[in-house]
Amino acid sequence: MYFAALLARTEDGWEASDTELDDVETLSDLADLAREATADYDDDTVLVFIEQEDAWFGVVRVDGEEDPRIYVSDAAAAARSSYGEILLTDEMLGRAPDDDGTVDLDALDLDGTEDGEPEAAEAEADPDAEADAGASGVPSGPLGDSEILADLGVPEKDLLGLESGDALSEIAEILGAAEVLETVR
Repeated sequence: MYFAALLARTEDGWEASDTELDDVETLSDLADLAREATADYDDDTVLVFIEQEDAWFGVVRVDGEEDPRIYVSDAAAAARSSYGEILLTDEMLGRAPDDDGTVDLDALDLDGTEDGEPEAAEAEADPDAEADAGASGVPSGPLGDSEILADLGVPEKDLLGLESGDALSEIAEILGAAEVLETVR
C-alpha cells in the first residue's frame, strides 16, 4: 500500500494535496507534477512524500526550477517498488545513465591466465560492501540528500533516525504541517 502527497509551502503556509503517481514514470515527471502544485507561486518549495507501508519512505524537494533533491530511507526496499525506482536515479546510485548494473561477460578475461588473474588489492574486495549493495547493486539503508529538510527544521541526524511508518507525519509535525497532511491521508 502506497501513500503519496504533495506539501507546498506558500505565502499562507503549507498546503497539502494527495496525488496519484500512476502517470509518473520519471523523476522529471514527478518534479513537473510538484511544480504544477505551485503554479500560482514562482519559487515556492514543494515536498513530495511517498511511503510504502512500513518498508520505506522518500522525500523529493522541488524549489522552483532547481533540480529536485531526493532522500530515500531504504534504497534497497525502494528499488523493489515501482515508485521507488522513480526516485533512485542513476546519479544517486553512482552509475552511468546507461549502466544497468550487469556485467559484460564478453569484456572479462576468464581464461585463467596471468593476464586474467586479479591484482592482490582487487582480490581482497570488501565483502561488507558487496553484502550491503545486495544482488541489485542498490545499497540498503538511507540514500540521497540527508540535509534535504535541514533548513526547514529537520536536521540530518533527525531525518536519518526516522523509522518508516510514522516518518512522514513526524516530518510534517516539525514543519508545522501535520494537520494539512492528515487531511489528505
